[in-house]
Amino acid sequence: MTEVEATSKSLRVSPKKVRIVAKNFQGQKALVAVDSLRFVSKKAAVPLAKVIKSAIANAKQNNKLAPEKLVIKEITVDEGPSLKRWRPAARGAAHSILKRTSHIKVVLEGT
Repeated sequence: MTEVEATSKSLRVSPKKVRIVAKNFQGQKALVAVDSLRFVSKKAAVPLAKVIKSAIANAKQNNKLAPEKLVIKEITVDEGPSLKRWRPAARGAAHSILKRTSHIKVVLEGT
């Protein structure tokens, strides 16, 4: 079994929101997952599909594996660096806003 991986770092989508979409595609065939993600109406679906397509391309180019035989073994969504912003509050105070980012790692397994 050959493993191929692809990563995307510092995506401007909260990791919590990406995990909601990603958990549904673990264990699926890679091409089926990419097709299914086209119909998911979440912001996180687009970057997730791009990472899966990148992993498929890596498998095809580097390992000469057939895309039809690739299965998603693992999707890991980690937290990236947060952008810190400030929002004015009452009496001259400021409240912090964290604009969270995600690191997505997809591991495909070729049979």
